[in-house]
Amino acid sequence: MADDGTQQRTDDDGASAPSAPPVPLTRRELRRLREAEEAAQAARAHDEVEPTLAQTGAPVAEPVLFEPAPVVPAPVEREPEPAPVEREQEPAPVEREQEPAPVEREQEPAPSPNPPAPSQTEQPAGFIKPSQAAPPRGGFRGWLYRLTGGALNLGPSPAEREEAELNRRIRRRLEGSRNTALLSMKGGVGKTSTTVGVGLTLASVRSGSVCAIDANPDAGDLIERALGEGAYESERQLTITRLLRELGDNDSRVALDAYLHEVRSLRLLAGEQDPDLSDSLRAEDYERVYSLVSRHYGVTLTDCGTGVSRPAMRGILEHADNIVVAAGFAVSGAKRARDTLLWLSAHGFEHLAKEAIVVVTDKDDVSARVDKAAIEAALAGMCRMLISVPHDKAVADGDLVSLEAVRPETRRAYKEIAAAIVDGYR
Repeated sequence: MADDGTQQRTDDDGASAPSAPPVPLTRRELRRLREAEEAAQAARAHDEVEPTLAQTGAPVAEPVLFEPAPVVPAPVEREPEPAPVEREQEPAPVEREQEPAPVEREQEPAPSPNPPAPSQTEQPAGFIKPSQAAPPRGGFRGWLYRLTGGALNLGPSPAEREEAELNRRIRRRLEGSRNTALLSMKGGVGKTSTTVGVGLTLASVRSGSVCAIDANPDAGDLIERALGEGAYESERQLTITRLLRELGDNDSRVALDAYLHEVRSLRLLAGEQDPDLSDSLRAEDYERVYSLVSRHYGVTLTDCGTGVSRPAMRGILEHADNIVVAAGFAVSGAKRARDTLLWLSAHGFEHLAKEAIVVVTDKDDVSARVDKAAIEAALAGMCRMLISVPHDKAVADGDLVSLEAVRPETRRAYKEIAAAIVDGYR
């Protein structure tokens, strides 16, 4: 209190008064004084370390008495933290990119690519119907197939499969026109009936590209055996000699067909019935007939007369691709067939003899008394094939030859001959 009064008097008077002796401080005042000095020293130390607002542009925090100065501020410690850098350099993303699992899924063959169109790709196995065998036509298999309404299909029998193979051989595609000559050393051994039966078989399988020519100078009966005696009487004027006289070399098939007879899809050219005219036909005439017919028909069968030494036979044989030698079902018939082959080999037709088809027909029902092995032995090595035609009344009586009327065994023999003929066209 004395200090306050003394100071006031000094200010008011403007002159200094004589100083009074110092008053000793109490212990309490001394303690307060020391605390004030310590606080002032702490403030000055804080001011030296803490930047001012003018120097840093940031507000200076008010000093807090009795707290130590923040020598290392918190923001300075957070800035050098390497955490972001460590996250950028973490190898985990690289490992995930190199994981082989996605590559394996892309190369898996199971998921097939989308097809461009359903019709261009194979359907799944569950949508494909299993291939079914061809239905049987006859026998127990055919009966069972019809009885079950097609539910039980055992397929064709071995005989039906063999017949299908024969049809395939007969139907084989041919280049150009081919000619087969049928001949024999003796009459009445089934040469003409074989010509009709084989001709009808070829025409039925090859769809009508077959023509048979009657080249027998001794009033051949090819047309009667194919059409029947009554049907031929009204058309006797259509013969081979009339065709040679009237048909031009460049005429069409329609013009040629006007001189031909027709049964089913088989066309036939009748032989001359006048002996004087038939004997006058030369080799050149048969060559011209074959030239006219071969322009429009793929297969030609020529029914020759008996014997092979006639002058006209050379013209026929020179245009033949292969031959069929007819013989009776007897050892004597086999010997005549062998003599025919020997004559052909000796007169420049060895290639025809070696590729010949020998047909033995049982016209007199003697097959039970004839040793077939002896016949085959007599012709061994002299021909390409030997085929037997069984006894058949529909053929033996000398009348019309019809595939529907003959026995199944006879039809099968005709089909085997037809297949062998086409096999020989090379």
